Amino acid sequence: MVVKPMIRNNICMNAHPEGLKLHVTQQIDYVRKQRPFNGPKHVLIVGGSAGYGLASRIALAFGAGAGTLSVAYEKPASEKRTATVGWYASETFAEEARKAGLVAENIYGDAFSDEVKEQTIQKIKEIFETVDLVVYSLASGVRTDPKTGVQYRSVLKPIGATYHAKSVNPLTGELQEVDIAPATQEEINPTVKVMGGEDWELWIDALSQAGVLAPGVITLAYSYIGPELTKAVYRDGTIGKAKEHLEATAKLLSKKLAPLGGKAYISVNKAVVTRASAVIPVVPLYLAILFKVMKEKGLHEGCIEQMYRLFAEKLYAGDEVPVDEEGRIRMDDWEMRPDVQAEVDRRWKLVTGENLRQLADLEQYTRDFLNLHGFGFPEIDYEEDVAV
Repeated sequence: MVVKPMIRNNICMNAHPEGLKLHVTQQIDYVRKQRPFNGPKHVLIVGGSAGYGLASRIALAFGAGAGTLSVAYEKPASEKRTATVGWYASETFAEEARKAGLVAENIYGDAFSDEVKEQTIQKIKEIFETVDLVVYSLASGVRTDPKTGVQYRSVLKPIGATYHAKSVNPLTGELQEVDIAPATQEEINPTVKVMGGEDWELWIDALSQAGVLAPGVITLAYSYIGPELTKAVYRDGTIGKAKEHLEATAKLLSKKLAPLGGKAYISVNKAVVTRASAVIPVVPLYLAILFKVMKEKGLHEGCIEQMYRLFAEKLYAGDEVPVDEEGRIRMDDWEMRPDVQAEVDRRWKLVTGENLRQLADLEQYTRDFLNLHGFGFPEIDYEEDVAV
């Protein structure tokens, strides 16, 4: 079929198989051009099919020669629709990794469920025996508690007061003013249940009890803090409460892993375009301005550049992992540089519909968003029939 982007409310409903193949192979090519590093050999990535999870998998496999197992909720194509983004990406990765002589396995299912945890444990025993790194990179809006069967939904809202700010429709370039009503306690709690650290802890407990964690195992989850500009809707909002819980869980897991000589880390990453961030009001405008500023300063990174830097230069660079006062690895160090944030703040105050393209890089934002779904690559003829 001919596949063109179907976008509703900043959500792309389909995926282009050839575009996603290119998206993955370009990231692999980037890592192959970098210096190899001594990293883990057997890696489990919970949520390894897109964004930072996929980039982690690529960096570890093609930078350190790691065998990888990814767990993700993805679906193959049907007669009427394409496969999900992560299905094409995971299948492409596995094919390329195997060509390079690397172990690469995919499990598709609900990572929140006990059944998938058990299936994963059996697969680890079969292909690795143990894992020496567990990356937790799930991004989901819904979670069913495996113990109670209760389903929880997350919301992206401020807490305490209505949030008013500029935003942009990235597809039309139209600048808007948005108001987001504050969350109730009944909305905050489910958001923490979905996006906090509870499931990460359940994964580590299950893997530990099954004896599939190697001595010295590291586990890693991803977080974001961000600037004052997005603080009310992000770090001080419902998603921020979930991230605080995730970060507290890292300290708890470090204690649990101590008998194995293991450690849990949080990596606070730079803001990038993801399928999740695209639907948070205010964030697209912040990203577009940030990208332009960081490009001008020679600091711009996407997911793959950042994940390679995380593993090669921070986590596996030597004996001492550099962390902040809270024990977090700060991959947002370039984004949060005072000169970068001062310039972003200056442009934010000045930006209008007329000068948007001078002050912000909306083209980069849109290209990143389309590329995530396999679209927007000049190398691909999107008028051509493709097998989905």
